[in-house]
Amino acid sequence: MAPFHWAIGGYILREKGEAMPKYVIERNMPGAGALSHADLAVIADKSCRALDEIGSNIQWVESFVTADKVYSIYIARDQKLIREHAYLSGIPADSICEVKAVIDPSTAREASRAKQHDTAKESGMY
Repeated sequence: MAPFHWAIGGYILREKGEAMPKYVIERNMPGAGALSHADLAVIADKSCRALDEIGSNIQWVESFVTADKVYSIYIARDQKLIREHAYLSGIPADSICEVKAVIDPSTAREASRAKQHDTAKESGMY
């Protein structure tokens, strides 16, 4: 049975408390956006087979297909495992960037609320 994992921010934690970083991988794949569902399924299968071979220190989260590139999100012990995955699967990994933070619309709302709280505190409302 695979170790239990849970996500916190840009990291996934393993049951032993080890944090594994999240990565964004840019893959130059001319014509990717024109690939059929069946073609994409073949690529996904190659990826899954490579992941099975490598083991539990790497996880494919999801990928976004654009006209000529694929952007994939992975959680892995290090970039070396991502490069090994690229080699085994035959899928390029042209750029690998570690995620340092994750933001979304709630990030702005949280910052706004914190600022309002600080302003209210300064004015004596608290």
